[in-house]
Amino acid sequence: MLSDTTDATDASDDQRVLREEQLRRMLLEQKAIFDNASIGILFSKSQVMMRCNARMAEMFGYAPGELEGQHSSVVFPSPEAYDAFGREATPLLSSGLPFEKSPWQFKRKDGSLFWCRVRANAVDFEHRGSGTIWILEDVTNSLQTQMEVEAIMTNASMSILFTKNRVVTRYNRGFAEMFGYDEHSGLGLPGRALYPSQEAYDKLGAEAYPFLSIGKPFQTEIEMRRSDDSTLWAQLIGYVVNPHDPSQGTIWVIEDRTEQKRAEEALRNALLENQAILDSAVLGISVVEGGFNLRCNRKMEELFGYAPGEMNHLSVQAFYADKGAWEQARAATVRDFRAGQVNVSEYELVRKDGSTFWARLSGRPFDLAENSGRSVWLVDDITARREAAEAVARARDELELRVQERTAELAGANAQLQGEIVERRQAEARVHHMAYHDSLTGLPNRALLSDRLDRAMLAAERFDRKLAVMFIDLDRFKTINDSLGHMTGDQLLKEVASRLCRAVRASDTVARLGGDEFVVLVPGIRTSDEAGQVAEKIIEALAESFPLEGRNLHITPSIGISVYPDDGGDVETLMRSADGAMYHAKASGRNNYQFFKESMNLTAARHFELETSLRGALAAHEFELYFQPIMDIGTRRLHAMEVLLRWRRGGKDGKGGELVMPDQFIPIIEENGMIVPIGEWVIRQACKQSMLWQSQGMMPVPLAVNLSARQFMHRGLVESIRAILDDTGIDPALIEFEITETALMQHGEQTLEILGHINAMGIRLSIDDFGTGYSSLAYLKRFPVKKIKIDRAFIKDLEQSAEDRAIVAAIIALSHSLQLSVVAEGVETEGQYALLQRHGCQFAQGYLFSQPVPHATAQLLLPRC
Repeated sequence: MLSDTTDATDASDDQRVLREEQLRRMLLEQKAIFDNASIGILFSKSQVMMRCNARMAEMFGYAPGELEGQHSSVVFPSPEAYDAFGREATPLLSSGLPFEKSPWQFKRKDGSLFWCRVRANAVDFEHRGSGTIWILEDVTNSLQTQMEVEAIMTNASMSILFTKNRVVTRYNRGFAEMFGYDEHSGLGLPGRALYPSQEAYDKLGAEAYPFLSIGKPFQTEIEMRRSDDSTLWAQLIGYVVNPHDPSQGTIWVIEDRTEQKRAEEALRNALLENQAILDSAVLGISVVEGGFNLRCNRKMEELFGYAPGEMNHLSVQAFYADKGAWEQARAATVRDFRAGQVNVSEYELVRKDGSTFWARLSGRPFDLAENSGRSVWLVDDITARREAAEAVARARDELELRVQERTAELAGANAQLQGEIVERRQAEARVHHMAYHDSLTGLPNRALLSDRLDRAMLAAERFDRKLAVMFIDLDRFKTINDSLGHMTGDQLLKEVASRLCRAVRASDTVARLGGDEFVVLVPGIRTSDEAGQVAEKIIEALAESFPLEGRNLHITPSIGISVYPDDGGDVETLMRSADGAMYHAKASGRNNYQFFKESMNLTAARHFELETSLRGALAAHEFELYFQPIMDIGTRRLHAMEVLLRWRRGGKDGKGGELVMPDQFIPIIEENGMIVPIGEWVIRQACKQSMLWQSQGMMPVPLAVNLSARQFMHRGLVESIRAILDDTGIDPALIEFEITETALMQHGEQTLEILGHINAMGIRLSIDDFGTGYSSLAYLKRFPVKKIKIDRAFIKDLEQSAEDRAIVAAIIALSHSLQLSVVAEGVETEGQYALLQRHGCQFAQGYLFSQPVPHATAQLLLPRC
């Protein structure tokens, strides 16, 4: 019995040792899998990351072990994102169910964001406090690739086709239009259906297989068949979807080459028909393409000493004496061809044996409307003619030299005397011109204008006629001068002066008073309508853009007109009346003309009074902010608020005084430059107000602040914004700048650079009044904007106007394709709201929800934390 018991005990010990050894190996295997897995693995407990493998730390940019012990929220873009994630995951995990989400955005240690597929399970459902296992897989590249492929398929102008197992599985709109199929009718077609015959299809397969089977692209030109059995010549390029597994299918890019094929065939026939004519010509004739001689006639070969066919495909450079002469000839040719002109020149050329001769060359493109491609050249040997001309020139030069020697002494003395007389007269003329003309443009100045105006009034009185004085001010010229520099501004003024002179009659006077102020004197008119016609010509002359220093600048005039004797009997009164009418033109929207009326004196006085008061308004704390809510159309909840400026003239901190609306004072501060400090004040106050609301327990919402064109182009804008963010401590994501599309398009690359700086701070950007300017889609794709605001002009008649509905739908569709949010401005009715919701517009603002209100009222709209 004792022996049996001992044996049993030994067996039990052996089994226990064996189980412990198996457990140890299993733990070692699990550790190896955990440490070397290609996906991230994390164990968390009570919202703390307890342990993770090396791949997890690498994905988030941390050193091994650095994540352990940290709160789980550090790997999320924001606390709100962490809370949202928890709301989705916790119910499933608490019920013992696995949680899976793809994709979800996470934040690396350096702050950059990336996308992951997430899977999770509770370690032990029976013991909920035992923690959770998380598995993360980085899907950023695959997600980006999918988005890029979708964008290419949707927007490509060429035909794109996917096939798998010789069957059409997918195609874009370009393929459908090229081959006559609708959106779905071509799906499932056998590849053979796209070719005229089985033989052609089999031949294509035999040629393409050696390339596609090893993952290389294949390209050819082939005849293909449309759905109506008509054929076309196409350039066909094939790529396998996966070079490592060609069986996954093939992408085909197809370009219609039918017209090019016909043109090449016609050209080939024409060349064959004309070859006999070319060979019998007395001049050398050559066809050139890409800097090489394609073919030439027999006379050309004789001129250069080559055997028949020997000049074909030779570089044109080989026919010139040196590289410099060839480069000079090429530059002149390019210039003339681009201008749609024939190039005619004379150069010293080189024969095959190295001897040289002078030739007259005449070249032109095959098609003058197409400035690149093939060209034809005529070559004539002019060596003898040139030598004879040089001999005549030498003889003439010798004769002239003898005559000059004979008369040199007399001419010298006479020249000295005449020089002194001319110099004195020129000095007197310069002094006189400087006294009566503008130094920059050469136009008459105020003094000369006054003299001519006096004489014109006497002539008008004598002949019972009238005259008009036009006071012209360039709209927003100061913005261009400040942002692009005075040299550019001066050049623009010269171009404006030149166009004004060309737009008026020869009897009219164009003068410059200084700055961007011009005056046109129109004498001898019978009615005021004649002056209006001249003003319309001036507006038309300045409407075309001014190409200066690589930019296309736009400038418009505001024109005020006074008429003698109706609006004044002397120079001073006429000028003052025209000046007042000019200010009325600016108030009427600029780029127009206005005749003087007696009531304008009151308007001018009001304008002067407001401008004077505005200069001290900021220091006197007369400005205040109003807020208008921007609503989420889907939920009808508050999404953001637009910040609007109000001026309480004579009041302080929102109390007392006259409330002046923006349309009365914003144009004034934009014109005199006060928009820059006032705009900076608006940004700072908006940030302070947001921080105050947060400190009072309000949930923050983004604030949209308008930037004017002049403020946007100010050199100190970026530094000013950065200082405001630092001083107030606001989260940049709570600020959104609205810039009109006209302001964005004015300065191209400079605009892109400024937007890049602002976007890098974390501030969102949106385009205001979209649809009213001249947006370029090429720039729109490059601008880092997140939102587009549809101008209220398209919303006003949305319920009645089919045209407005089409425009709004197109803008929303364009925005969605560019992944931009859309806000509709000026929404006032439920009908407008319903239409916008139906078209997929995300946000709206307008009187349907609320008028602009002071901060105390706006505070009531904010949700509490």
